[in-house]
Amino acid sequence: MITVADAVADARRIDAQEIAQGFSWPECPRWHDGLFWFSDMYTSTLKTIDSAGEVKVAVDATGRARHSTVPIVLGGFGWLPSGEMVVTSMHEKLVLIHDGSSPTALSVYADLSDLAPGPINDMVVAADGFVYVTQLGFDVFNGAEPSPSPIVVVDPTGAPSTADSIGPLLGANGIAITEDGSQVFTAEAFANRILVMDRAADGSLASQRVFAECPFLPDGMCLDAEGGVWVAMPGSGYVVRFIEGGTITDAIPIPLASGVGSACLLGGADRRTLYITVGVEVFDFEKSAREAKAGIWTAQVEVGAGQTRP
Repeated sequence: MITVADAVADARRIDAQEIAQGFSWPECPRWHDGLFWFSDMYTSTLKTIDSAGEVKVAVDATGRARHSTVPIVLGGFGWLPSGEMVVTSMHEKLVLIHDGSSPTALSVYADLSDLAPGPINDMVVAADGFVYVTQLGFDVFNGAEPSPSPIVVVDPTGAPSTADSIGPLLGANGIAITEDGSQVFTAEAFANRILVMDRAADGSLASQRVFAECPFLPDGMCLDAEGGVWVAMPGSGYVVRFIEGGTITDAIPIPLASGVGSACLLGGADRRTLYITVGVEVFDFEKSAREAKAGIWTAQVEVGAGQTRP
């Protein structure tokens, strides 16, 4: 089997720099309204960083913990055509909606508990309001064995269903949509590959196929305007750009002594700044929040995101 070192041997190397630190396990980066957004997972918050480097809490779900028997961990998020945000609450197996009136203004948009055997995960919101939610399919945090599970589709009325036409996936993780909305990509983490699916006008998915085989587990990902896929491969020491067929064109080293790259997103005014979430402790929620060693890194790349999502 090809090693990561072999896979990136001919790739263009790009340096990254840390721009902020002091977070638990950062994930699900987004660019919206001139701000960088991300989930600071084990503090139950979504945070923003502005151009001056100021960090603010934009969404605060800590109050839900008082009434919950499961951890409150916010995962993937995005914005509906109405401008309202939706966000996954991983262990509650809920999609919550945030109207922006205050950081704590959260209510249930969709209940996925009947469709999700394990924690739900990332999401992407299409321009027409369809929401695509990935799920781990098993309780990875308590040592369960990987098990396939489907992508969940939430229609613009808030009604959820499973994308049965493409079948169950082995830990679908990061997820993204092309600029024209015709294709959905996802990182099938425990199969070490990136898949692409066709998306119809009715929101349904079909014709899944392999876009790239990965030399290491793929996690959070994003697309660029030329059909490239940037993906973080936690534990490999790299965030890389694939083109169809599996060639790695670009590689960004992340020193493992600083943490592992968990996800990436093209942002900035021209969407050519690759933001990378770099985590330190993913399994011990309390330790991760208490020690707060994780950071956000950036690198400048040649091809911007265009209007791809997220």
